[in-house]
Amino acid sequence: MPFTSPGPRVRAAVLRGVAAVAVLAALVGCAGKVDTGAASEDDRYISGDGSSTLFPAAEREPAPRVEGETLDGDPVSLADYSGDVVVVNFWASWCAPCRAETPVLNEVSAEHADEGVRFLGVNIKDNLTSAQAFERNNEVGYPSLYDQPGEIPQAFRDTVPPQAIPSTLVIDRQGRIAARVIGATDYRELTDLVGTVAAEDADSP
Repeated sequence: MPFTSPGPRVRAAVLRGVAAVAVLAALVGCAGKVDTGAASEDDRYISGDGSSTLFPAAEREPAPRVEGETLDGDPVSLADYSGDVVVVNFWASWCAPCRAETPVLNEVSAEHADEGVRFLGVNIKDNLTSAQAFERNNEVGYPSLYDQPGEIPQAFRDTVPPQAIPSTLVIDRQGRIAARVIGATDYRELTDLVGTVAAEDADSP
């Protein structure tokens, strides 16, 4: 059975009780109407609660084939990261929780780089210029696929709802989906997931 832990906003609700209701309402920022450069009927995205799930090795499914071009126009695919742990983060420049979690992603990426952990963003339903400015202004240290139609999340729909943004997946060294976070993540949550998967024996079943 996969182990699921409550996300940071759910943990806060336990500690703060009624006050957390206002916090949760404020953080559903991705559901609002913001200029995304996409058609309005495609902009109905939701913000998850940040809950995480770590899948046992025997229950992991292979990650689908993913390839395309980065925001800078360079070709990239998941196959390029074969043998590494890959953290895939779905984001958009118009998504407030995405902006809030970016420093965490940058920090965890830098801290685990020597362990064979690579990060790959997937920018969806976004304006290219806005996405490039976001990446530059936030000094993002890893590439992002540009997926304006939002097709890549559909490939992962059995693991993460395609309309949930931000969302993060951790793919193990065998190319299997090892963990997920639906919603914005925090430093402790992401470090625990990445550290656990990175420490696994590369020859484990």
